[in-house]
Amino acid sequence: MSSVIANTRFSVLDRSRTREGQDAPEALRDTVRLARRLEALGYHRFWVSEHHSVPGVAGSAPTVLAAAVAAATSTIRVGTGGVMLPNHRPLVVAEQFGVLESLFPGRIDMGIGRSVGFTDGIRRALGKDKRAVRDPEDFAGQIGELLGWFTGDQDLFPQVHALPAEGLRPEPFVLAMGEGADIAAAAGLPMVVGDLRGRERMLRAVERYREGFRPSVWSDRPHVIVAGTVAVAASEEEARRLLIPEAWSMAHSRTRGVFPPLAPAERIETLTMTAKEREFYESGLRGHVHGTEEQVADALESVIRESAADEVLVTTSTYDRDALLESFTRLAGVAGLGPVPVPNPPTFSAG
Repeated sequence: MSSVIANTRFSVLDRSRTREGQDAPEALRDTVRLARRLEALGYHRFWVSEHHSVPGVAGSAPTVLAAAVAAATSTIRVGTGGVMLPNHRPLVVAEQFGVLESLFPGRIDMGIGRSVGFTDGIRRALGKDKRAVRDPEDFAGQIGELLGWFTGDQDLFPQVHALPAEGLRPEPFVLAMGEGADIAAAAGLPMVVGDLRGRERMLRAVERYREGFRPSVWSDRPHVIVAGTVAVAASEEEARRLLIPEAWSMAHSRTRGVFPPLAPAERIETLTMTAKEREFYESGLRGHVHGTEEQVADALESVIRESAADEVLVTTSTYDRDALLESFTRLAGVAGLGPVPVPNPPTFSAG
């Protein structure tokens, strides 16, 4: 095994994707079960995400779901990838993570992003609009206020305290590309950058981040996590098939404005697509890290060497849950992860 890969941590972000014939509650239970399986395989972190009014994604309340995951696990770090800060008041976010850190000390990650809802209707329901993310200084100010609730240094509301957050230290991360890299660097926070398909853009963001990084009470050095899809199977073709459900779901959303549940690859391959759908679909299949263990190891070593990443965050989604778990199991072997004793980890067939 490559020493480069062996010295790199591997983590997973799960978006609680629904599948055809499955409801949202089942998808959320799948997320908790998957976290327990990945903990047993030796992954470092397990993160959940925030999406609102997306039919194919059940994960809408990341801190609530993170609490369920943390309660069902014992060693893996648990967090968000991320909480979309423009959607919330920093005080409330601090209180939520204060509760998480109080209940699961030393295991909570506070991943923060700056996206808002992807349609006008969702943004109105959230009380936001696109202007909420246009000005990087607004996001930087929100992060500063959020962190200040933990350190007790925020001065906007001198008579207010975020309890039980004040004095606690969940590990913060900024989900970043472009200007987000500058914000993470100026705040002295670890950065998550993706995806692996946009290699040049990713490397530019990493360079800007490292050049501008200022040590802080949160981190004394730059910390880079690169994120993207990684699929591992017995053959390159099998690994590519794992990418098909997500590629079609994205193509469907781009052409019809609806993000559907994941469908079986076998059915998608029989579809008659429009030219525009085919274009988005083929684009969605390109550039991801996929293949056999040897092929994936070579690709990951290249990514890690170029970016000098400290960690890889895998965001793979597919219809077949057993094939997904097999991919994560094979990737654990590529990464040299050691199994972690976990009492009675559930199977996906468990209730």
